[in-house]
Amino acid sequence: MKKAAIKTINYYLPEKTLTNDDLAKIFPEWPAEQIFKKTGISTRHIAAEDETASDLAYHAAQNLFTQSSFTAENVDMVILCTESPDYILPTSACTLQHRLGIPTTAGAFDFNLGCSGYVYGLSIAKGLVESGSADTVLLLTGNTYSKFMHPKDKNVRTIFGDAGTATLIQGVESDEELIGPFTFGTDGAGASKLIVKVGASRHANESDNPQEQGEQREDGLPDSTLFMDGPSIFSFTLRVVPKMLKALLAKTNQSIDTIDLVVFHQASKFMLDNLRRQSKIPEEKFVIDMQDIGNTVSSTIPIALTNAKNKGVLKNNQTVMLVGFGVGLSWAACLIKNTWDA
Repeated sequence: MKKAAIKTINYYLPEKTLTNDDLAKIFPEWPAEQIFKKTGISTRHIAAEDETASDLAYHAAQNLFTQSSFTAENVDMVILCTESPDYILPTSACTLQHRLGIPTTAGAFDFNLGCSGYVYGLSIAKGLVESGSADTVLLLTGNTYSKFMHPKDKNVRTIFGDAGTATLIQGVESDEELIGPFTFGTDGAGASKLIVKVGASRHANESDNPQEQGEQREDGLPDSTLFMDGPSIFSFTLRVVPKMLKALLAKTNQSIDTIDLVVFHQASKFMLDNLRRQSKIPEEKFVIDMQDIGNTVSSTIPIALTNAKNKGVLKNNQTVMLVGFGVGLSWAACLIKNTWDA
């Protein structure tokens, strides 16, 4: 029976970087050591002024094709997870199909999700492959949050970086699940806790001038820039993530003892440390990989998986739990089997 499986993963980081020392010069009240202690991040990669999310995804896909046995001709579906598309329309996945030389017989579409997006993307790819709608899916992620951040907002500038990733999912003969099962959750009542309010249809014509809007953002910065209510996001994750883990384990008749590795969305070290302790996950099974990368939204999990594989932390045929949570508010988790060779 055909089951969807991850065959290979790769990623791309922009050349430009933003270090804690750079940030400490901008925000003298936050020394570099304090930023690292709070976030677990030393360096973030920042897209160039003319570099978009689709560019990052493109380079990640090129790295995947260059460093594996797969080619663009193998792909019959392109999926891009992004919250920073090149255009309102057309979908960036269509332009990537052309740039990458993927056959015109392939389908292509974007979907808009953030920190839970990679897990959602795997569920979509699994459905396409196991329903027979596609044989080889290229799941791309790419975000450039840096273009939404206000220069004076240390709350987000200390955390977020830019990146793109590429994952190739293909059908293989197997009697066991290699991707899944999944658990999902959504709480749109918390949408305003992590948001870029101005720029799309709902507030397209509003000015950034608080007097003209009749109200002012609570941190005094323009609504056209990224806003994050850090304490609310932290409380949300502590409330939903441990419950989601229990639900997934119950669904699969497993315990944390039978899981070889756990990869959470790499939000911040402070958040991950708290979630790990509350979820009672052994430290040796828990991946933290953001020091030289930052929080790259939907790209954090595939980057962490790739680095764990390359370092020998993730071994063949191990069972891995993936957990995404954040903007939406949205959360998702799944199990995967490590079946890829490169």
